[in-house]
Amino acid sequence: EDLQSRYLSVCAEVQRPPKAYVLKVLADSTNSDVVSLVLAGNDRHGERLTDDDVLVLSKTLAGNSAIKGLDLRYNCITDKGAVYLADLIQESESLQFLDLMCNNIEAEGAGMLAKSLHKNKSLRKLRMTGNKIGNKGAMQLAAMLQINATFEEVDVSDCDLTTQSVIAFAIVLNNNRRICAINISRPLLFSLQEETTEHMAHMLMVNKTLRELHMGKHGMTDTGVDRLCEALKMNSSLRYLDLRCNRITRDGARCLSEVLKQNSTLEILDLSSNCIEDDGAVYLSEAIKIPHSKLRALSITGNNAGTAGLMCLYKAIRVNSSLTNVYIWGNKLEEPVCVAFSQLISSGRLLEGHTDVSPYEVDGHVFLAEASHGLRRHYYWTSPYGMNDFSNSALALISSHSLVSSIQSELQL
Repeated sequence: EDLQSRYLSVCAEVQRPPKAYVLKVLADSTNSDVVSLVLAGNDRHGERLTDDDVLVLSKTLAGNSAIKGLDLRYNCITDKGAVYLADLIQESESLQFLDLMCNNIEAEGAGMLAKSLHKNKSLRKLRMTGNKIGNKGAMQLAAMLQINATFEEVDVSDCDLTTQSVIAFAIVLNNNRRICAINISRPLLFSLQEETTEHMAHMLMVNKTLRELHMGKHGMTDTGVDRLCEALKMNSSLRYLDLRCNRITRDGARCLSEVLKQNSTLEILDLSSNCIEDDGAVYLSEAIKIPHSKLRALSITGNNAGTAGLMCLYKAIRVNSSLTNVYIWGNKLEEPVCVAFSQLISSGRLLEGHTDVSPYEVDGHVFLAEASHGLRRHYYWTSPYGMNDFSNSALALISSHSLVSSIQSELQL
């Protein structure tokens, strides 16, 4: 029985009218090699899945071994719907990816999902972004990571985590050898002591499998960055460090520069919306110039950097062939900088899709316009499957051969 027929049967069984767009998605999956169902609510106008729709969908997919991913972003799923999804997860032996970004799941629903994952051996990635699961729900997910032996990626950003739950994730990662990526951006922290950063730094000293760490909107200062950098000097696994929207200045940039100089494994560094200014850009440029630098992507958008700092970055890019993605919009783009980056783009050294500026000329003067590209520019409303989407270049970079092969080899140990 194909998924369409199964869906119609379940609709009749629970006395729910079938949804035309769900039927279409199921038909497409049946008639092609599609292994993921994309039922994101922001793809349609005014028509989103409810808890009752999730009940029908979970019954339809029960026992199905072909569907590997389920994208349910931007729907109206509450704790009740999370219970149905928990039942599906508990029974599934094939589902590997579940995206629940920006639904209405709270602590109770997160707890049910966490319990269902205690024995599940197939799910690899869970995206809970924007669900207000709070401290209680996050603590249950953290506890689950101590039990589940197959989980690889978890995104609990914008979930109203508190200091306790962020520290809990850090403690779990001290011993977890499977998690490759974690996003704990925008927690609700009321202390200025940066306890969460301290615990994450300690985790980085001992963890040997984490490849991707997102700590945006943590209120992190240069002191916190210094703690992280001391840990990163001892870490040989982290590839992607996201510190956007913090309070990092030139001193923090200097610490990161020292890490990059010591043959760091870091390949992607996101410092968007901080305040490193010219001095910070100069420090980073000095590290990029070093022949053994492995940095492939750098974002310093919105950092109040001017001509001095950006020209140093330009010179560093010219001598470093490994840095392929550079994002500078939101700084002081005066004419020398505009001319320099125009030359980088016109010469092919910097591809148009790998930077967030585009040159144009008026009355003999070169200017830079903003281009809709970035590491995670459209993170909240674009598909996680769009590996070639320049607005989310980080997806392509972290999926490239060098990262994937290193992760797979580590996981086979």
